[in-house]
Amino acid sequence: MDLIGLYPTWYEPGIGSGWVVGLIATVHVLFSHTSVGAALFFMALATIAYRQNRPELLDFIKKYGLFLLVFSYVLGSITGPGIWYSTTVASPRGISALIHSFVWKWATEWVFFVIEVVGVYMVTYLVGKVDQKTHLRLTIILGLASYTTMMIILGILSFMMWPGKEAWFAEGGYLKGFYGSNTFAQLAMRTAFMFAITAVVGSIITAGFKDQAFRAQMNRWLAIMGIVATVIGASLFGWYLDTLPETAHLVMENRLPAWFSTSLYAVLGGMLAYFAFMLLTPRMITTAVAGVATVAMLVFGLWPEEVARESIRKPYVAGQYVYSNQVIARDVPGMGIKSEIPVLEAHGWLKTDVFMPVELREVTPHNAARVGEALAITMCSNCHSLSETGIRPLKNYLGGNTDVGAIKTYLQAALTTGNTLYMPKMPMKDEEAEALAVYLATLTDKTVASRYAAEKGAVAQAVSTKE
Repeated sequence: MDLIGLYPTWYEPGIGSGWVVGLIATVHVLFSHTSVGAALFFMALATIAYRQNRPELLDFIKKYGLFLLVFSYVLGSITGPGIWYSTTVASPRGISALIHSFVWKWATEWVFFVIEVVGVYMVTYLVGKVDQKTHLRLTIILGLASYTTMMIILGILSFMMWPGKEAWFAEGGYLKGFYGSNTFAQLAMRTAFMFAITAVVGSIITAGFKDQAFRAQMNRWLAIMGIVATVIGASLFGWYLDTLPETAHLVMENRLPAWFSTSLYAVLGGMLAYFAFMLLTPRMITTAVAGVATVAMLVFGLWPEEVARESIRKPYVAGQYVYSNQVIARDVPGMGIKSEIPVLEAHGWLKTDVFMPVELREVTPHNAARVGEALAITMCSNCHSLSETGIRPLKNYLGGNTDVGAIKTYLQAALTTGNTLYMPKMPMKDEEAEALAVYLATLTDKTVASRYAAEKGAVAQAVSTKE
């Protein structure tokens, strides 16, 4: 018997594994984008400071750098491994796909990250302690190393949406997988918004300066940078959309809420309004005001954007060949990878999933709901919550239907055949579809499982008596 090498599924019943990963990743994006944008901003400020003899700009770099050491590098260094841990248990095969495709890219990124971390310490603590030329060189090295880490990560993130070149599937090779139109579109758009984020967080730093004239000047500079970055980032959004695969557009058209586009414009408008406030009334920007703006940007800007980006990648988690539930969905000859769909079609899930409990490998009237729950955890829980909270609860897709036969028919007509807009093809044997239908019905009516067992038992008794 062929077996599929699925890992045990991490099932978080409260909000779902997807939201756990999303929450950590969203906070990390704020930290990482701020650190990269600030490093590049430091390059410009240091150049101006040394050419025009403006020591107050070096003081700003020092204070912003000290803030980054806690805000971005300490907290970022916590959420960074948090992403690795949560994504590894939530999507082990997705992470494996990235590592096997880009192991040397990851290694290169870590080298530049070490340079970045050492660099921010040196740039911050060596202000006024080394000669100007040395300090400027250190600042430039910090900026370039920081941006290099972003460029590498963006190529890998783009591969998670789909490989850079179609030829990668047949030929392999990290260059074909890494570089594509989405890589450059996403890099350009994120670079723009990175400077906008840096400007918002930077206003927290300016609020701490007592020199009102310098504080006003820095707020104006940050505001101008933020306005230009926001406008450019918004103008690049269309290019980014054009580089997305067809499945991503289907998800956007059918699954994102109707208010999503409006909310994006509202967030962009709110950012521009805040930058206009900084530009016109720079002395009104206090630590509290800047802090609220930063949190608002995180909650209303970064969180919806990250959730939408993760949603439109579905049903895949990496490279358009690993489903979100870890099943290998297509052959990738260039990597020596075989699709597991034929194995599932031939033998089903219960017989081929290595970690399926032994007592659930055969469906009976009395364990049908338990088997169905095990199948739902394995097949569905990475994208759907099995409770009433969390992301895309399965219960909401049934319309209150508790008819096991009707639900089974739907599962066989849709999931088993792949006859859906964007949901993956999930082959199931007849008894597996029925067990899953029993469990899904219990999400609305807990008595379904006992009634189902009683009905099946009565049928079996009737047949036995007749015989």
